[in-house]
Amino acid sequence: MATDWFPVKNDSGEFEIEVLGLSDLRGPAAVAQTLYRETEESKLARQRAVEERKMLPFFEALPEGKPSKRDRRRYDRLRGR
Repeated sequence: MATDWFPVKNDSGEFEIEVLGLSDLRGPAAVAQTLYRETEESKLARQRAVEERKMLPFFEALPEGKPSKRDRRRYDRLRGR
C-alpha cells in the first residue's frame, strides 16, 4: 500500500499528514485525530517555527481610530518635526 502525505495549512502553521482512514460522519476532534498522523519532520518544523516566533520582537498595536491632538503632537516629536 502506497503512503500518501498531504500538506495542510491552518492558523497554527503548515504541516504534513498521512491519512489513515475516512469517516462517513462529521464527529468530534478526538475521533478525527485518530484518522491521520503527522510526519516527524513536520512536527519538528512546526516546533522550530514556534521557537522562532517566540524570539521575534513584540510591538504594541496603535490605538484604534483617529489619534487625538495630543497623540499627533507626540508622534511629531518622535519624528523630529
